[in-house]
This record gives sequence, C-alpha cells and structure tokens, in this order.
Amino acid sequence: MRTLRSLRKMVTLACLIGIAAPTFARAQRSTTAAAPAQEVRFAAAIQAFLDNDKTAPPPKEGVLFIGSSIFRQWTTVVEDMAPLPAFNRAFGGSRTWEINAHMDRIVLPYKPRIIVYYCGSNDVNAYESADAIFGRFRQFQIRVARALPDTRVFFFAIHRSPDKRDRWDVVDEANAKIKQHAYATKNLDYIESNTVLFDANDEPLTALYRDDGLHFNPPAYAEFTRLIRPVLERAWQGMKDPMTTD
Repeated sequence: MRTLRSLRKMVTLACLIGIAAPTFARAQRSTTAAAPAQEVRFAAAIQAFLDNDKTAPPPKEGVLFIGSSIFRQWTTVVEDMAPLPAFNRAFGGSRTWEINAHMDRIVLPYKPRIIVYYCGSNDVNAYESADAIFGRFRQFQIRVARALPDTRVFFFAIHRSPDKRDRWDVVDEANAKIKQHAYATKNLDYIESNTVLFDANDEPLTALYRDDGLHFNPPAYAEFTRLIRPVLERAWQGMKDPMTTD
C-alpha cells in the first residue's frame, strides 16, 4: 500500500511539473529581449564600412556615432563634433536588435572611448514594446561594458516625432526606462533630445522635419550639436589621458 501511495505521489508530481514547465518557460521568455525571428539585414552596408576602413580608417579610440537613419543622415557630424575625433557608423532602417547583431564588426573592434547611440525609432514604428527596446539597448550596453570597461555610452533619447504620435507613450516609456538605467549604471549617460524638438505648446516643431515627419532638416542637426557636443567635451576631458583635442 505504501508503494502504491508513493507511486501516486510521483505521478502527481510529474503532472504538476509538466503543467508548470511551459508556464515557467513562457515567463522566462517574456523577460528577455530576444531579436525577432527575422533575417539579419544590412550586410552590404556593414561590408561597405569595413571596406572603407581599409583605405580611410576611423580615429583610434575616438567618438563613435552608431544607430539608425537619424544618425546616418547626420552627414556633418565629424565637422560638428570637431575637435573631438568623431566618426559615424549608423545604418539606415536599423532596429535595436540589428545594432546588436552587427556590433562585433562595427562597434567593438574600433575600441571607441565614447559611443553615442541613437536607435529605437524603427522599433517603435514596428510596434515593438518599450520593454523590448530597453532590453536590447541594455544588452548593447552590457556587451560594451564587458569588452570596453572604460568606454562611456551616451543614449540620445528616442524622438517623439510626428510620424509616431499615436505611439508617443511607447517612446516615453522606453526613454524613461533607459534614463533610469543610466542613472544607476557606470559609464552610461542619457541625453534628452526632445527638448529642442517642441514648441512652448508642447507641439512638434514641424519645420525641423522633412515631409515624412520622421527625418530631419539641417537646422535640427544644429540643435543636436548644441546638445551633444558640450556633454561629450566634458566627458572627454574627464577621461584618463585623453587624446589632445587642440
């Protein structure tokens, strides 16, 4: 009889494990920021960067701008950040998981002292959640911290652009999560971008935008320069043995 009772307990326990396991697995998956099941794109753009590096290598231990088309279309960033040794490796259309997929080729090998990161707009437009955007950026930041522990990362806030007005709540939530994470994380900083993109009535300054309501006209980049360059200059001067910027 004791053996029968033991057998019944074992069967009951096995059933409970069988029921709980899928639930636990789903819970585990929900806390991660895994990339969508899509083919990693932009191989040609990445290869173009690598080919260009052979003939015109970027500054050693410089200031890397990485992200999506908002940064890719910042064609004057090298001049705007001077005398800081800036260079641009943004590729248009990219999402946060694609930055992560390519960072072993166009981020970490450069060993930048400073990284300025703008990505997330395309995730928002693809109806990604704030948690997913935050999680993938956090993966990026952690990988940088492990490989380049002295490198500082600056997250340039996702824009509340007119084209995603119905998703501003997601933009705000993602920015808030990353801002909070930056306050608690060494070598990670948050730069608010939206302060220069809105008028006194909290409406977008549409003159700064192109007709698509997403990308920018040149005056917007002048505003971004005013925001970003002083922050980077202070960070650069505060680093150990910074390269001269004279």
